[in-house]
Amino acid sequence: MKRLILAVLFVSCMGRAALAQPSSIVGSPHDLSAGGPGPIRAVIENQVCIFCHTPHNASPIRPLWNRYMPVDNYLIYTSRALDAQPGQPTGSSKMCLSCHDGTIALGVVFSRQDPILMAGGVTIMPNGPSNLGTDLADDHPISFRYDSALAAQDTHLLDPDLLPPELRLDFNSELQCTTCHDAHDDSRGNFLTMENFDSQLCMACHQISTTTITDHTSCNACHQPHSSPSGPYLLRGMTVSETCLSCHDGNTQGAANIAGDLNKLSIHETYSQVDPPDPQYTHTSCTSCHDPHTMDPGTASAPFVHPNFGDIDGINASGSQVAIASYEYEVCFKCHGDQQAVPPTVQRLIPDNNARLQFSPGAISYHPVEAPGKNSDVPSLRPGWTTSSYVLCSDCHSSNSGTNGGGTGPNGVHGSDYSPLFVANYETADYTSESAFAYALCYRCHDRNSILGDESFSEHKKHIQKEDASCSACHTGHGIPSGQGTLTGNSHLINFDTSIVFPDPDTGRLEFRDTGRFRGECYLECHGEKHSPEDYKP
Repeated sequence: MKRLILAVLFVSCMGRAALAQPSSIVGSPHDLSAGGPGPIRAVIENQVCIFCHTPHNASPIRPLWNRYMPVDNYLIYTSRALDAQPGQPTGSSKMCLSCHDGTIALGVVFSRQDPILMAGGVTIMPNGPSNLGTDLADDHPISFRYDSALAAQDTHLLDPDLLPPELRLDFNSELQCTTCHDAHDDSRGNFLTMENFDSQLCMACHQISTTTITDHTSCNACHQPHSSPSGPYLLRGMTVSETCLSCHDGNTQGAANIAGDLNKLSIHETYSQVDPPDPQYTHTSCTSCHDPHTMDPGTASAPFVHPNFGDIDGINASGSQVAIASYEYEVCFKCHGDQQAVPPTVQRLIPDNNARLQFSPGAISYHPVEAPGKNSDVPSLRPGWTTSSYVLCSDCHSSNSGTNGGGTGPNGVHGSDYSPLFVANYETADYTSESAFAYALCYRCHDRNSILGDESFSEHKKHIQKEDASCSACHTGHGIPSGQGTLTGNSHLINFDTSIVFPDPDTGRLEFRDTGRFRGECYLECHGEKHSPEDYKP
């Protein structure tokens, strides 16, 4: 029986007498004989199998291996996302690399003294997708032990005992090139061991996608397993953002046009050198806010996170990291909390740029992001808003051309024509003429007629319409953290813009004092007018 098997192997390797079958290398790209179908083929050699195997004078490597093995000089894959520890290629992967790393001539075989002459002067594997080179850091990791312990450590991996029979590990339970590729069978294309429609091959090992966004369910839409421009992230683009924008560029049907927003005046910056984001930079990546594998369409009410964020991590109200954010502000606090990464746009009497502390329920006063507001008497609120309402960060910071801004484009804090990423215009400059447009951001929630009717402050109209003082001259948009202000001095979001408002020259004081419902007094100088103090009452 052994002689019969060897005889069959020998006859099938001698030439092309055997008919090409779906599971045969004959007529496939691996057919390097003179009659092979591709541009990489021998000049006169008609044996098909000889380029890898020989029945006689083989190297001491199974199965009847006929090639020299490359040396161990590979740059191997490494990533924070990989819990395994791959080393230099081993086993069948090293066999594959004896052609596909481009270091050994294709015609150099163990059983021949002289190399097999290849057509067109080809010696090594030509540059292209089949030549992986010796830098494997941009290729799917190989030659690592894939066992139950690894699957338990990385919950995104299926236990190897549950792998389909087409995906085979080697004798040491290592994942090799041959787990995904069968060098003898190109019936599925790319010598895959199983079909990859709907990413079924990828998902046989990687259990990470629960998204219902159709275009996000195809791994190949964003990833490529070999020679990835992004290196270990195995993305089709050089960066996360470049990969995302290849679809979200306004030219792909059904995909939101994010690229259009990123060309606006004020954007969340996405630079390649910090994508994914590096803690020493302030720039962001798409995956800073979105997990593409778990994001979904849908809706959410404040303060909860929108489904299109996916299972993204965050920083909670107490400053602790959470694996999956429940509230939108937890995602924002990753950059706009304790890191204080973004400089303030207005020079305030009480300087602070930690949004987590500004919105804290223990803060002196705040817009109701983390909790409903402290003030139970806000007559200017428009219909739909109450003193029990929450607001999202994206109620103020979002695309001005999205549906939140009255347009038809995508929502989200990608870009806006109004800085800093405001969904509507908000003037902070002194001597601004009041109009519905000048303070459109404020008037989204606060009724303009109520404000100009002095329903909540007896001199609103005088200050912002007659004196042309900006809302920002007296009010901050976020809040005043506890310990940095007082209940009487910083209620109602009072935190003066010190480029407009100055200390009272008589008393040297620059402060507001809350003296009761709709009442207060100020010590300051503004527009050349001294308040020493100025008393306000209904």
